[in-house]
This record gives sequence, C-alpha cells and structure tokens, in this order.
Amino acid sequence: MSRPEHFVLVHGVGHGAWCWFKVRCHLESAGHKVSCLDLLGHSDPNSILCIQHYDAPLLDFMSHLNEDEKVVLVGHSAGGLSLTHAMHAFKSKIKLAIFVAATMLPWGYHTEEDIKDGVPNLSRFGDVYELTFNSGPDNPPTSVALRKEFQRSILYQLSPVEDSTLACMLLRPWPACIARAQYDREGDVEDIRRVYIKTSYDNMVSPEQQDGMIRRWPPDDVLVIDSDHSPFFSAAAQLSQLIIKASLATEN
Repeated sequence: MSRPEHFVLVHGVGHGAWCWFKVRCHLESAGHKVSCLDLLGHSDPNSILCIQHYDAPLLDFMSHLNEDEKVVLVGHSAGGLSLTHAMHAFKSKIKLAIFVAATMLPWGYHTEEDIKDGVPNLSRFGDVYELTFNSGPDNPPTSVALRKEFQRSILYQLSPVEDSTLACMLLRPWPACIARAQYDREGDVEDIRRVYIKTSYDNMVSPEQQDGMIRRWPPDDVLVIDSDHSPFFSAAAQLSQLIIKASLATEN
C-alpha cells in the first residue's frame, strides 16, 4: 500500500462537503485521511461579497495545519478558484493540486480569455439561472441559482437518479462574487504540482473550455474520465482511483 495522504476536498458552487461522500469512502477505505470542507454562502449567499470571504473556511483550515504537513488539494468546478487561492496563500503546505472539471486560472478572472474559458456558457439550454439583486437592480447580482428543471441535464445527466435527486434537494444558491474572483498577479504558484482531471461528457464546463484552460496554463499531467460534470456521483470509484494515481506520481 502507498503512503497515506491527506486529501482536502473542495466543492464547487451550489454544492457542499456532502457531494464528496462516495469519494471520501473510497479514499478512506484505501487508508487515506480525508477532509471535506464547506465553503461559505450556504445560509446567506447574498452576504458574501468577495472571494476572500467565501474561501475563508479553506484558508483557515490551511492555516491550522502543522508546519511540516503537506496536503493534496482536490477541487471540483469553481472549487478550482478556491484551490488557486490556497496555492497563492499556502504554497509550502500543498503537495499537489488536483482540478476536477475545475476552473484552472492562475490569477482568476483578469482577461476576456479567462472568462471565455472559465465561465460556463449554458446559453444552449436557455434561461437557466435565477439571479438575486440584494444590492438593488442597478448593481450586479449578489447570488445565483441553477433552476431546478436544468439541474440534472446540466450537472448530473450520467449520474444515478438517486444521487441527482438528493443533490437537487441539497443544492443552494451561491455568491455571485465567485464569478469575479481575482488573485494577486505577483504570486508564484508555478512550482506546485498540478493535475487536471478532464470530464469527457461535461455539460457545465465543456471539454473545449477545459482544453482551453489546460492549454493556457499547462498542468503537470492531464487525466480523463468519461463522466458528466459530477464524477463524484457518476464515476466515484474511478475518480478516486485517479486521485490516488495522481498523488502517487508526486512520490520520488
């Protein structure tokens, strides 16, 4: 058996630590330590006005790690932005960052190309979002939700119906500020090993968008899984195997 790792699993928008329950079981059964975090915004997403506030639970978790401990960060979807945030802030505590169908931009959204590659284009589905303007109609939206009738077809089309049914009961609106996340361009995260796990049948972050982010900020390795946007449901065992495989590649 390989040396046990400490995997820190970070959810995407609308989800929570709950979405990793299958992957957590697989990783723990293989002898690894797993921490699943809830980012802020579930109770009142309109009150979260910046990515620093939203990511606070992850940053606090990283700050309390032992000085000699290194973790493997795993981020799904927009959780990739949170991974990048932690990479800038806690470079010495990260052994590997794994992006699962995730937004992988070194500085967040700074350019039109960043937006093209990193913001899902769901126009083919129609009007899929419900927006809340808690700061008034003349200001940007404060929270976003995916309409219930689109949740399975966009997020979980290949997942077991039982899992997508539960997920649709638990999904929540998310802070709109996530789509404006930016990080200091002066930071250097290039020497942190990164692996991208590409989802072949993704209706949220298209394979073309994933390819664009991979091309513009090449990771150390790219792995592919034939799943929808939510492999933690549709291909949990295979995803867990790929996560372990990626972590093994960092050992000398």
